[in-house]
Amino acid sequence: MKSLTELNAIRQKIAKVPDYKILVGMATCGIAAGANPVMAQLKKIAQEKNLKNIDIQLTGCIGICRLEPIVEVYDSKGDRYTYVKVDSKKAADIMQKHIIEGNPCTDYLICDDSDSCIKNILETKSFKKQIRIALRNCGNINPEHIDEYIQHDGYLALGKVLTEMQPSEVIKLLLDSGLRGRGGAGFPTGLKWKFAAAAQNEQKYVCCNADEGDPGAFMDRSVLEGDPHSILEAMAIAGYAIGSNQGYIYVRAEYPVAVKRLNLAIKQAKEYGLLGKNIFGTDFSFDIELRLGAGAFVCGEETALMTSIEGKRGEPRPRPPFPANKGLFGKPTILNNVETLANVPVIINKGPEWFSKIGTEKSKGTKVFAVGGKINNTGLIEIPMGMTLREVIYEIGGGIPNGKAFKAAQTGGPSGGCIPAEHLDIQIDYDNLVAIGSMMGSGGLIVMDEDNCMVDIAQFFLGFTVDESCGKCPPCRIGTRRMLEMLEKITDGKGEDKDIEKLERLAYSIKEASLCGLGQTAPNPVLSTLRYFRDEYKAHIYKKACPSGVCKHLLNYYIEAEKCVGCSVCARNCPVNAISGVVKSPYLIDNEACIKCGVCYEKCKFGAIYKK
Repeated sequence: MKSLTELNAIRQKIAKVPDYKILVGMATCGIAAGANPVMAQLKKIAQEKNLKNIDIQLTGCIGICRLEPIVEVYDSKGDRYTYVKVDSKKAADIMQKHIIEGNPCTDYLICDDSDSCIKNILETKSFKKQIRIALRNCGNINPEHIDEYIQHDGYLALGKVLTEMQPSEVIKLLLDSGLRGRGGAGFPTGLKWKFAAAAQNEQKYVCCNADEGDPGAFMDRSVLEGDPHSILEAMAIAGYAIGSNQGYIYVRAEYPVAVKRLNLAIKQAKEYGLLGKNIFGTDFSFDIELRLGAGAFVCGEETALMTSIEGKRGEPRPRPPFPANKGLFGKPTILNNVETLANVPVIINKGPEWFSKIGTEKSKGTKVFAVGGKINNTGLIEIPMGMTLREVIYEIGGGIPNGKAFKAAQTGGPSGGCIPAEHLDIQIDYDNLVAIGSMMGSGGLIVMDEDNCMVDIAQFFLGFTVDESCGKCPPCRIGTRRMLEMLEKITDGKGEDKDIEKLERLAYSIKEASLCGLGQTAPNPVLSTLRYFRDEYKAHIYKKACPSGVCKHLLNYYIEAEKCVGCSVCARNCPVNAISGVVKSPYLIDNEACIKCGVCYEKCKFGAIYKK
């Protein structure tokens, strides 16, 4: 690409508009749900029926993961139809009735909360409350075709920066926008770039952190699968701003679809001259390489990530010096996560004022969340900063299944905290979440209902952190293990007086003394549950009871005589013969012999067995 003129020629190229354009959601979520057979069926019928003016393409994650596989049909009039939970049979019906006969299959269209089917996803309550910036192209373009990205203003920001702006002007623009890092504590992106630009060295590096390791998080993966060129463009812009000619994307090897599409995007960008030497005819050159991570959660920490890229064991390094002065291979380096970078081209194209009008005073723009757990609309959302948690859960998320009560939401993954019902109306931004004992993190949001035990939740997240600790510093390596042992003791019904105080004291010590962010934030799930659900800890310790009926060592199973029909299914399935009785008479459970496996509870068809 020698000039902006060539880029604009591709942008303005008017292709022949097909009678129908069909997009099949083929991110990991779609593929896992069965999108490949759907795509094969659509193409097979198009070929058999000799349908010439039909364009069938793959696309990335549309966001409503619970309804995959998804097929969207665009007609020549601009109408859009969103078909959900599509299988091969439905795909055949869509081709016959909608494409050939011209009659949309209304039974397969997306439905809103009222269960009334509507035309497309844009008309749903969930989408109407979202603002898509980082996800702007996901589900709308074929991520494997560079021309489609260019026709959606792709690489326009890079061309503008290289031909019209000085590096200092790019950094000032980002500072004015208020963009903060979307991968953790929210450090100002422009300030990070400014520090690296000021560092004196002939070689500098730009790194993208795509090592998304939080349980339940899939934001970065979805962007890489649905819009990889946006990351390449942003990294090139960052390289120009700080004076770097080399970038690295550190991506999880467990993301094969993302890796494949990133490699293809890099190849296409090089062929178009958008990576490599003398981009847009300037003296600026920039290249990008992938480095695959081996699944170590600690490598999401910036210094551990850089150490891993260098080919060493992924362990964090003390700071200072900070990466902006001494990072990858000892050279000045900036590291941003995928979502942060995805915002950069849009900010340059639309201006910092446009971006800064979205969100709150100290948290500008939007935030992508992967919403999961006890919520009806699981999937990927992008909301303006400042939206309340209540709006996210009940308006976008569709509320809690089965009429259950909301109990807590975990944000920030193993580094975050649990937000209780009393804070449902808190505005979501960096500072508000920290104030109530949680954090934004990369964007996982796991919802819990009345049936969740918060001590068990704390134990789960801490167990994850213990397994993922690199072991370099004793506070994290030993301290988190001791915390986990205390939680296991409490959930096993062996808790003692003063255990809560010991747990808290150890948690604060680990936060103060750990080397990196993994250890410093590891106690957060425990501390937040102690802050808001202390009574549950006390019940486990002093009453030897789990109020939610989750911790099996504190449970007993009983048979309600009035409901028991004497079918003997429970007794026949008990692995330790702890249930006795006579057929057609109520059975009894010997709680001394019972191993709390719950098989009887699951097998009883009459609701006669309950746990307490």
